[in-house]
Amino acid sequence: MFGWFKPWCPVDPHAKAWVEQRLIWLTRQFGKDVFTRRAVILPTDDFFPEMNLQSPDGVKRLFHQVCSYMDVDSERVILKTFKIENPLWLVNQQGKYLPPGAAGLYEQKTGKAKIHIEISDLTQAVDLIGTMAHELSHLRLMGEYRVQGDEYDNELLTDLNALFHGFGLFLANSPRNWESRNSRWPGTSHIRPEYMTPPMYGYALAHLAWLRHETKPEWVSYLRGDSKTNFRYAHHYLLKTGDSSMKP
Repeated sequence: MFGWFKPWCPVDPHAKAWVEQRLIWLTRQFGKDVFTRRAVILPTDDFFPEMNLQSPDGVKRLFHQVCSYMDVDSERVILKTFKIENPLWLVNQQGKYLPPGAAGLYEQKTGKAKIHIEISDLTQAVDLIGTMAHELSHLRLMGEYRVQGDEYDNELLTDLNALFHGFGLFLANSPRNWESRNSRWPGTSHIRPEYMTPPMYGYALAHLAWLRHETKPEWVSYLRGDSKTNFRYAHHYLLKTGDSSMKP
C-alpha cells in the first residue's frame, strides 16, 4: 500500500527535531531498553485483568497497575479523585475552544506526591489510563528532579515520557492538545503545541517500531484515528530514508 508514494514525514521540521532530540534525552535518563525492549502496554485483559471502575477500590487498583508499568512505587504517591460536574465549554478571542477542565493534576510538596484524577466518566478507560500515565510521567520527571517543571516543553516531554514507558497507544488514541493553548517554538514563529499531537505521536511510535526492526508491529492494530494514519506515513518514511538523529 505504501510502496508507491514518496516517503513523507507527517511532522513539521521543528516537531521532528524535538521528538528525536527528546527521545535521545529520555534514553540517557532511563536507558534505551525501556523504549526498545519492553512490551507496548495494550488496552487488554492481559495488561489490566479484572478491571472494575465501578468502585473506588477498582480505580485504585488500576492506578497501582499503571504505577507498576511506569516503574513507580505506589507508596510514593497518593491518589486523589475528583469530578467536574457540567463542564463549561468556553472559547477564546479567536473562537477556539478552551479545555473544560484538567483531567489530571500532579502535585509535589513535601513527602509523598499527590496525583488528582478526574473520574466523572469512568466508561472511558483508555482516557483514564492515559491520564494516569501522564501524571505519573510528571513524577518520573519532576519528582525525580530530571526537569524543573518550568521548561517550555514540560507537557510535551511528559506525554513523550509516558509513550517512552509503553503508554503511547493510550495517549495517542486520546490526544489532549487544544489549539487554544498552542504557542511558538523557541526563537521561531512556528506553532508549538502544548501537548503532543497525532502527527507527533505517529512519528514517535514510528521510531518505536523502527528501532525494534518491526515492519508490521501487531500493536498497531490498537492505534486509532489520525495517530494511526500518521504512524503509517512516519514508519514508511523512517524505513525508506532512515532520516532521524536517533539511530537504531
